[in-house]
Amino acid sequence: MTAAQPSPPEATADATAAPSSLQLVVVPTPQPPELVLRGPLRLVLPGVPVPRPVHRPGPRLRATSRRGDADFAPVLSARADLPDPRAAGRRLLTTALEVFAGRRPVTQLRPLTTLTLFEAVSAGRHPAWCADGTAPIVVGPVHVCEPVDGVAEVSAVAHRAGRAHAVAARLEGIDGRWRCTAVQMG
Repeated sequence: MTAAQPSPPEATADATAAPSSLQLVVVPTPQPPELVLRGPLRLVLPGVPVPRPVHRPGPRLRATSRRGDADFAPVLSARADLPDPRAAGRRLLTTALEVFAGRRPVTQLRPLTTLTLFEAVSAGRHPAWCADGTAPIVVGPVHVCEPVDGVAEVSAVAHRAGRAHAVAARLEGIDGRWRCTAVQMG
């Protein structure tokens, strides 16, 4: 007879009980970040310009009819209270170029600019292309961009002696009229 091999008792006990050295660890699967949509979903097609969102600025100071004697500070004006920025920009750019060319006194820029800019222009250097030569300076069409209510950015191309130069200025509505706060000439 063949002797049947008995199964070892420790082997059956180990198969039914889980070993104490193994642990079950659940690893989360990485997910893409959550997409948060703000505003309506827009479809962008190649070749079709995307419309710019309407800018809604915060509250601005408005010109009031009654001011106290102690309050003489400049008051910011809304766009509805201001004249056409294109005409004001052309006047400012033409006057500034003629001042830099030496054809007008610098004091004629004072009513068109803020005090800080006027002091910088009257004490600073002027572009060499404005002061050199006697050819007239011709300002081309003025382009206007209004990024915020009461602010206009104007730009144009100035021609002199067959050369073209970019000129730009930032106008802000102060006390019911446009005042230049920055000017750049290339």
